Amino acid sequence: MNEARVRYFAQSDILYLLVQEGREDRFVEVSEGVNVELDEQGQLLGIEILNASRLLPLLMGAKRPMQVQHVGAVMQ
Repeated sequence: MNEARVRYFAQSDILYLLVQEGREDRFVEVSEGVNVELDEQGQLLGIEILNASRLLPLLMGAKRPMQVQHVGAVMQ
């Protein structure tokens, strides 16, 4: 099984966890600010967390190491 890939988009403050490649058919809001992307068969493709900076301190304190790919530039 492949490990999920994690990307953080700083400009839009979105954390995206790619579970598997596929064509998105729909997304479902499972909690305020948390969406899951599903394919035609309802298989999970990814998880999108809006306003992720509020959760990053919690994630950084996680015991399991996590590889985060930063995408985009911070504009000042």
